[in-house]
Amino acid sequence: MIKKAVNSLERLQAVLDVFTEDRLEWTPEELMEELGYSRPTLYRYLKILKDRGFLTSMPNTGFTLGPRVVEMDYLLRKSDNLILSGAPYLRKLTERYECTALLVRWYGEKILCVDSLSSSREAISSYPRGRPMPLSRGAIGRSIIAFLPRRNLVPLIKRTLHEWQAAGVGDSVEAVLNGLKSVRKKGYAVAYGEVTPGVTGFAAPIFDAGQSPIASFSVTIAQDQASGPAVEEIGLEVRLAAGEISAALASHRHKIPSQ
Repeated sequence: MIKKAVNSLERLQAVLDVFTEDRLEWTPEELMEELGYSRPTLYRYLKILKDRGFLTSMPNTGFTLGPRVVEMDYLLRKSDNLILSGAPYLRKLTERYECTALLVRWYGEKILCVDSLSSSREAISSYPRGRPMPLSRGAIGRSIIAFLPRRNLVPLIKRTLHEWQAAGVGDSVEAVLNGLKSVRKKGYAVAYGEVTPGVTGFAAPIFDAGQSPIASFSVTIAQDQASGPAVEEIGLEVRLAAGEISAALASHRHKIPSQ
């Protein structure tokens, strides 16, 4: 559901927000119906976004996202300290195990893979870079949620309780909180086949000097390669990697600009 826009900037942004994996192309008529904009207002926004490359269209067809999005993605890869600090650990874990390693950023109530690397013959992940992941299913979401301050954690669980119930984590807020305690105690989360059948996921929170996680470092690996002692071994390596990435981000954040 698109949040109701209250000013011109939000109304312009709302045009971009309607593009999803399930709906990649929109005609002006469909946009007017979805957003409730008048024709002059919508066409003004479409012209702005098209002129700046955020949208593109062909004659007599709908609008799709444009090349400026790709350009900004390139700049993101070169500037995001999470990606830059995490890249060596993606390589390290994929060299050690036949797996997929991921850096997943949390924003709003979404978690999104921003970088990944795989040494598996078939990438063991249902959520490639750029595809939003479910917050309540799998190790990644729990590795972040478990480390939130209680004042932020409880309202979030209340808003999304039906998702936690569907994932089998707990039937009540207290049950979900109890399930998250073990994650916090170990420092990492493990999930068996919750997101991708036959795959075990490991994830640990990444911080950047604040009290709440901003991201997660994760490894997904075939279940037959993650059993017995290997579970704790991989979990501890994931936790160590996330801790070292956190230290690097905190160090960068606290650097004093040169005079």
